[in-house]
Amino acid sequence: MQELFNMRWLAGLALLLGLSGPAQSATPGEVAEGRELRDVTMRGLTGNPRLLSEFRGKPLIINVWASYCGPCLAEMGSLERLATRLGDRVQVIGVSIDDYPERARAFLERAGTSFPHFIDHKLTIENMLGANRIPLTVLVDADGKVLHKVYGARAWDEAPAVRAINRAFSLPDS
Repeated sequence: MQELFNMRWLAGLALLLGLSGPAQSATPGEVAEGRELRDVTMRGLTGNPRLLSEFRGKPLIINVWASYCGPCLAEMGSLERLATRLGDRVQVIGVSIDDYPERARAFLERAGTSFPHFIDHKLTIENMLGANRIPLTVLVDADGKVLHKVYGARAWDEAPAVRAINRAFSLPDS
């Protein structure tokens, strides 16, 4: 019964966030919704390298972006406000798919975010998450299971999105 409720709820989340459906074609090695992410080492842009598994234990929001992506920059402010609003209940991280770290760092200077950012290496994270379109935001539960993938820019700090995220992670409304 709970599983059926969760599936219906995720379908409602997709409608609420205005999703157009799953990616048109999977990327090599893509982890589908409902599956657990593989552990990978992420190269740090704003800190040291980290294993993806180090973020287990609490819900995780992964935003995939690139320095040349206008919509990626446009949504960064709302992600920063969301991260502040959720506090330590949820971890927000960014992953650049840029080939050049200096371009990614220049983007981050303009974006002004305080949450950790990493840069992909050899398309590992890009392919695993299914980032054949960006921005991509992935909701991951505390056990590392992909709950939902949201393609395209959103206003992440607006009430409907915050309520949907709270429900996805079984958090009280904030």
